[in-house]
Amino acid sequence: MFGKVAADILGISDIGSVIKPQDYDKVDSDDYVMHEDNEKIYFLIKSKTDEYCFTNLALIHLDGTSAISKKRTLRRYSYGTYSISDVLLETAGTVDLDIEIKFTMGSAALSIDVHKKHIAEIKDLYKALIKISEITHENEAAMAYAKESLGLASSTLNRVVKHDIDTAGQFKEINQAAFDWLTGARKQYKIKDFGFVFEKYINQ
Repeated sequence: MFGKVAADILGISDIGSVIKPQDYDKVDSDDYVMHEDNEKIYFLIKSKTDEYCFTNLALIHLDGTSAISKKRTLRRYSYGTYSISDVLLETAGTVDLDIEIKFTMGSAALSIDVHKKHIAEIKDLYKALIKISEITHENEAAMAYAKESLGLASSTLNRVVKHDIDTAGQFKEINQAAFDWLTGARKQYKIKDFGFVFEKYINQ
């Protein structure tokens, strides 16, 4: 019943609408945001059957089977695990009522229909997703270079250190140095919180 009331209050139809920040507490997605971990909603699209909630940490998708069914499938795509790619925006034609934003998270292809009256907000979301995609791609390349650099350094060291002096101790030191190097590189290049991107491009 609350879902129907909320839909009526928010003016929701089969085509998605962009929900204003002051109405985030009226949607189901808010219940699944990890507020305890400082997760924050930056953009939310809702239709009668689906919700797409973009936070600083993840995309939360509440997938409904129909407008009259209460059954929902909850999917959470964390940015640190599911890379965003293939971001596309299809604008509306003269007689079209909706625009469509498409993108891939990991291997999951997503397509969201939104009423064309929200074109300005969707353009902002498009910019944010494009930027996250670019940052992730660049960081993945940098991480690959870091691993390649570590491998080169390790092979070089193996050629230099030939004599058997405290082999166990050397192995422990080299292994710890390699672990510290990769851990530092991962912290630098594996971004999980993209709040800074949403704050730059999304006008709230």
